[in-house]
Amino acid sequence: MPRPDDGEQRGRGRALAVLGVLLVAYAALGARIVYLQVVQGPALAQRAERQHEQSIAVEAERGTMYDRRGHVLATDLTVPSLYAVPPMIDNPQSVARELAAVLGIDSAPLAKRLTEPRAFVWLSRRIDPAVAKAVEDLGADGVRLLPERRRVYPKKALLGQVLGFAGADHVGLEGIERAYDRVLRGEKGWLIYERDGMGRRLFPKDLRYVAPSRGRDLVLTIDEVVQYISERELDAALAESGADGGTILVMNPADGGLLAMAVRPAFNPNDVDPRHPGLWRNRAVTDLFEPGSTFKVVAAAAALEAGVVRPGDLIDCERGRWAIAGGALHDHEPLGRISFSEVIAKSSNIGIAKVAERLGPERLARAIAAFGFGRKTGIDLGGEVSGRLKPAARWSGRSLVTMAIGQEVAVTSIQLVTAYAAIANGGRLVKPHVVAEVRDGQGTPLPIRLDDGAETRVMSERTAEVLTGLLEGVVSPGGTGAFAALDGVSVAGKTGTAQQIDPATGRYAADRVVSSFVGFAPSRRPAVVILVVIDNPDGRGWGSAVAAPVFRRVAEATLRHLEAPDEVPPGAAPTLLARR
Repeated sequence: MPRPDDGEQRGRGRALAVLGVLLVAYAALGARIVYLQVVQGPALAQRAERQHEQSIAVEAERGTMYDRRGHVLATDLTVPSLYAVPPMIDNPQSVARELAAVLGIDSAPLAKRLTEPRAFVWLSRRIDPAVAKAVEDLGADGVRLLPERRRVYPKKALLGQVLGFAGADHVGLEGIERAYDRVLRGEKGWLIYERDGMGRRLFPKDLRYVAPSRGRDLVLTIDEVVQYISERELDAALAESGADGGTILVMNPADGGLLAMAVRPAFNPNDVDPRHPGLWRNRAVTDLFEPGSTFKVVAAAAALEAGVVRPGDLIDCERGRWAIAGGALHDHEPLGRISFSEVIAKSSNIGIAKVAERLGPERLARAIAAFGFGRKTGIDLGGEVSGRLKPAARWSGRSLVTMAIGQEVAVTSIQLVTAYAAIANGGRLVKPHVVAEVRDGQGTPLPIRLDDGAETRVMSERTAEVLTGLLEGVVSPGGTGAFAALDGVSVAGKTGTAQQIDPATGRYAADRVVSSFVGFAPSRRPAVVILVVIDNPDGRGWGSAVAAPVFRRVAEATLRHLEAPDEVPPGAAPTLLARR
């Protein structure tokens, strides 16, 4: 039988157990409180503060773009913008009338904005500084000015499609502005205000301002003067020939840097019209055309490299008509047995086609690919296309000869000038580019490696030297490019006249051509490679008559500006064109 004190002992045990549990719980709670207050306190306080904060982004100043000599091509202006904090305005109607008188607008829309239940409303963005001063003089509570950025292009339409433009949110949308947006853009700043525990807005006299960080600057390979020369001569050529448009590229063959990239129709990035987006397009990298006779250097280089032809070899040009592959090939003049040098100088279709037959389709296809056709060059601009090139497995019975004369293949201007740069520099295919250097806001070069791309050898130096001699013959008296010759400066180059495809019929249009000339000077130690493309000139539009004289004028003015000698000493690249 249990003793009388057993129940009391069990009761005391249960009480002690409950007390122990409570003590453990209180200890855990205390430890948690200490942890939250001491260990996590600062982080939690920051989180609570962030929950009470609201912010408005302030765009950073974009970096400036300079030409290779330090001339400003694109920059930001700091301009005032007007905003309001409506809850701080006691008499919106009166303030609206005062502001309307200064801004020169109707007061009703302003009054509506000033009564909106918001912490921040724009009233007028990027206003004239004199107007901003007049607003400040009003001294209206809740009406404030905020510095904003406006992108401007001081040279107006000069280099328009290449520079591109930035949108209203200061993000690059076209051209270099888009391709290098992350470099140029910088880091946003913030306007910060607070809310109370109930979510209601608090409006201190001064909002907190976190300043943005400026973007980085770009130094381009472009030379403003060479760009101006190219655009001036392109405009004159279009006016004279009645052409639809055109392109002039000027490249440093030593490293692929573009000194000029002129594109027409023109585009002014200060005045972007969304109704005409076609004007924004950089046709030098986006538009295709059949290169015609300028493409003959590919078969010539491959044949010389393979040893299947020499400059003095005689070739029968069949008096201007040669039956082949179920059709006929024609020359622009009846030619008989002439040397391979004359085939190039007189631009004989039949002569180069016969050389291509010696070469064969496989070696010609390899040469076309080696020169970079059928793929993007990798230039540091958006929108580049690969061109149009059929794989050798899909070539027809005529493809060997038609491709040798620049048909059945479509190229971009940047591909063609890069291919000729490979001849000019001794056989190296370099990567074209428009940006030479990235700098911080103090003008200090930054340790950012710009990808030059791996160089590819297209031909031996000996082949490039022989081919240069053949191209010098083109510009000599009796050659198709005689109008490109310069006084006292050696020139090597090639004319091109190619029919365009009529999209309605899918056949060549007799009345639409692309006239071109591409060459380099001085020919033995070149400072520049220049490509001129004129789209659909009036009349016959031969490259010799339309494009070659434009090359001459651009080359004369450019070499004079660069102070380039006729011949650079052996082994030396033109230092005035070296990348900075």
